[in-house]
Amino acid sequence: MTSVPVSVVVPVKDGERYLDELLGALAREGDDLEVVIVDSGSRDRSVAIARSAGAVVVSIAPGEFGHGRTRNLGAERSSGSLICFLTQDATPVAGWLDAYRECFAMDARVGAAFGPHLPRPGTSPMIARELEEFFAGFTPDGRPVVQRAGDASFLSNVNACYSRACWEQLRFRDVPYAEDQAFGRELLAAGWTKVFHPGAAVLHSHDYDAVEFMRRYFDEYRGLRATIGHVEPFGVRTAGRDVTRLVTADRHWMRERGLGGRALGGWTARAALHHSGRKVFSALGSRSERIPEGVQRVLSLEGQGRGRGWGRDAGSAAASAGPPDPAGGAATRGVDSAAAASAPGRPLDAAGTAPRAPDGAYLSGAEPAMVGAASALPPTRLMRGRVRHHEFEAVARVLAEGPAPLLEPLPGVAAERDRLHLALLIPHFRRGSGGHNLLFQILLRLERMGHTCSVWHVDPNDLQPEPAAVIRQGIIEHFAPIRAPVFKGFDAWYGADVAMATSWITAYYALALERCRSRVYLVNDHEPEFYPTSVESHFAAQSYGFGMPVVAGSPWLRDLMRDRYGAQATSFSYGVDHDVYRERPIARRRDTIAFYARVTTPRRGVSLGLLALQILKQRRPDLRVVLFGDSQAPATTFDYEHLGVVSPNQLSWLYSEATVGLCLSLTNYSLIPKEMLACGLPVVDLAGASAQSMFGPDGPVELSPPDPWKLASSIEHLLDDEPTWSHHSLKGKALVATHTWDTAAAEVATALRATLGQGQS
Repeated sequence: MTSVPVSVVVPVKDGERYLDELLGALAREGDDLEVVIVDSGSRDRSVAIARSAGAVVVSIAPGEFGHGRTRNLGAERSSGSLICFLTQDATPVAGWLDAYRECFAMDARVGAAFGPHLPRPGTSPMIARELEEFFAGFTPDGRPVVQRAGDASFLSNVNACYSRACWEQLRFRDVPYAEDQAFGRELLAAGWTKVFHPGAAVLHSHDYDAVEFMRRYFDEYRGLRATIGHVEPFGVRTAGRDVTRLVTADRHWMRERGLGGRALGGWTARAALHHSGRKVFSALGSRSERIPEGVQRVLSLEGQGRGRGWGRDAGSAAASAGPPDPAGGAATRGVDSAAAASAPGRPLDAAGTAPRAPDGAYLSGAEPAMVGAASALPPTRLMRGRVRHHEFEAVARVLAEGPAPLLEPLPGVAAERDRLHLALLIPHFRRGSGGHNLLFQILLRLERMGHTCSVWHVDPNDLQPEPAAVIRQGIIEHFAPIRAPVFKGFDAWYGADVAMATSWITAYYALALERCRSRVYLVNDHEPEFYPTSVESHFAAQSYGFGMPVVAGSPWLRDLMRDRYGAQATSFSYGVDHDVYRERPIARRRDTIAFYARVTTPRRGVSLGLLALQILKQRRPDLRVVLFGDSQAPATTFDYEHLGVVSPNQLSWLYSEATVGLCLSLTNYSLIPKEMLACGLPVVDLAGASAQSMFGPDGPVELSPPDPWKLASSIEHLLDDEPTWSHHSLKGKALVATHTWDTAAAEVATALRATLGQGQS
């Protein structure tokens, strides 16, 4: 076997019981092993044992321990091409090192390998059976197995080995639980493979008496509830069936190994107590908030009541959920005894599955156990979960794990290739959405440039439940005839040169996407201002801070991104479809105001505009007011005509007939004023940095303070002053004549391509 340099990292706290045995086993595996012990405040002989064996000892304070960061520290202090991780009570068996070296010779892309946990002598039969059956499921023929994308992502840092190159690329997440499970998923997604080798085995199992087991289950499931919100189902009949099945499996296993007579009877009774205790105490632990603190201390193996942390330190395994079983789903370890005694299960499991026991059985039941003493509190009512995912789950993932790694930047020549794959992430929409219209106009032109494009619909609240094909047809009918396929969600995600986020919620999904060379944030408005003080406003502001280059929809917005959020930002100018928006052969009226009254969009200032129009109607009762842009007709004190949502072609006729266009923007300017100007219609908008950055303080748009009286006067000025009206009309047409969607798309394409030759944070 090739002598690949190997380092072994072992986090330790008060581990003297097995540490001498573990280090002796490593010495027998090879005298060229580098052993790094990361000790987090041991009070026993652990440090002395490690130093006497020649191990490198790294000492940290107990409070500095974290599953991911402590193992990263140990790896940083090691030098081997392969880095093995063991827990302090996992003793390698003969052939362990050769098996791991064999794993990394099986495939050039092996990033990690793991082996089974064997029960120690004297382990309870039901615990030994569970360990044996769990790991046997990985290799039915007893030979090493290479696992690739699509296979089970299970990894256990109780006993695992990593290539340094893979660890350096991904590193362990600094998460309370499941650093190894997260690494397993990311490893496969990044194109690495992993290997299960039955010869890379360790002795590792925990055995307690019946009462200790029950109290430990209470702690573990209390930890599961605290960390991932899991509530263990419980029903008397289903629990009885599960216990019967498990005890039957234990008896069969014991008979196969020659156990009979009184010993079989005794262990059968113990198995019944063990599995029954697991059912009851796991249900109690996941409902511990209903139990008085004093009772919790009695039920807890750690003697803890509420308000205390249950995370493991280096030497403890309490409060850990277990690995997914070989078939998939999240599994509860039930203790190291119950399965692999390894890292915890995945928080925010994408599959939405309930925790699963190592034998593969779902622990399902009817009503949960009702626990807790009587109190003065009123009775509560159990409410069942009604949605598969929290609407901000993607936000939580990014905040916990950070952005997914990007592929290597393209070199200069490759970055200039003609065809790129561009993925556009869009939020849900309705017909008439100006923001979506500009996105699809740009996408259409990017396709015409030769780029291949795809559209990914992000709708965590299922506000647009139609199938992807129906959504695509709506885009073609109401916005632009794109060729791109449309997908709902990311189950079919196949990667992209550039992933383009277009709103704050899509930004978090883009940050989590793998197989991208670049991510770009198309920012068409300052979305934190869409909301009152709220979680949404907070998350929207945070979305600008992850290092995605910004392509902003105005110079004002570009400068805001740079100055407030430190973003790398450029801008582009919105285009106008001059084939549609042009002066039509219709007589221009001198009494008509066309008001973009999108009531459902507060930043369009509809209430302010209606108040100004009320003032005007009192002065000029014969004034004709036409409202458009929303199917919802607002309640007013005056009569008006309502167009609702109409086609661009119909709007161009309205703009060609009206006297004044009214479109108010409290944040970034709207696309609509440019389309009105292209039809020769002077526009009144609100004064502010956004509109002025686009049209100038003395440009073709009449800018008014957000005061209903002054706004009414600005409209009236254009109604009455024909020279000013004509000046604005001519100047507006001249300004937007060069503003096309081809130009806008070219500006965006230049910004997208610029990101492909550079790394992103």
